[in-house]
Amino acid sequence: MNEKILLVEDERDLSLIISDTLNESGYKVVTACDGVEGLARFLIEKPDIVVADVMMPKLDGFGMARKIRSLSQDVPLLFLTAKSGIDDVEEGFQIGANDYLKKPFELRELLVRIKALLRKKCGVRSEDIVYRIGGYVFNSSKQLLVIDGNEIELSNIEARLLEPLAANIGKTVSATDLMIAVWGRDEISNRNSLHGFIHKLRLALRHDRSITIINQRGFGYMLTIRN
Repeated sequence: MNEKILLVEDERDLSLIISDTLNESGYKVVTACDGVEGLARFLIEKPDIVVADVMMPKLDGFGMARKIRSLSQDVPLLFLTAKSGIDDVEEGFQIGANDYLKKPFELRELLVRIKALLRKKCGVRSEDIVYRIGGYVFNSSKQLLVIDGNEIELSNIEARLLEPLAANIGKTVSATDLMIAVWGRDEISNRNSLHGFIHKLRLALRHDRSITIINQRGFGYMLTIRN
């Protein structure tokens, strides 16, 4: 294992703990304490993956990620965040993050997430997970909907939301389960975000009129296909 990880974290103690754990696991770790230094390290070190805090001095994680994505679309980016708002998580995915982990977290989970992202980057993964939804083929691994040869790219959040619905066609998936599948937690105050992404999925699936996403008020959503 020779993969290089760029860790950008301004909490010195946490950075040392994470670095030690990653080094013991066989990774080469390069550290930075803010977004400006992180970007400079990225340009020099060319890491295989970037693990970055969101709230940092000089240049925050989002600002750094935007600059990194303008330079590379391929390097995996994992955010560490103490922010609780779902809007912040959505912004991270829209910028181009591949995953996020909410503080406080277990180091074992961080290792699992890093390994998964590196496998995908190297193409060493199991077969793509594919679902048939009416006239559509949904490739959840590639976040892609295909109908009549036409491809529709889904956002990270849209794909995460569609997968439990596609795996349970004709069954109600609770709003709580959907919130946890996408954002890792269920907060009533953020249910409007869930409704907004369900609307986007309905638009993406509109080319097959037999498909409906039903709002089971007070419970959740059901993906149905008319015969």
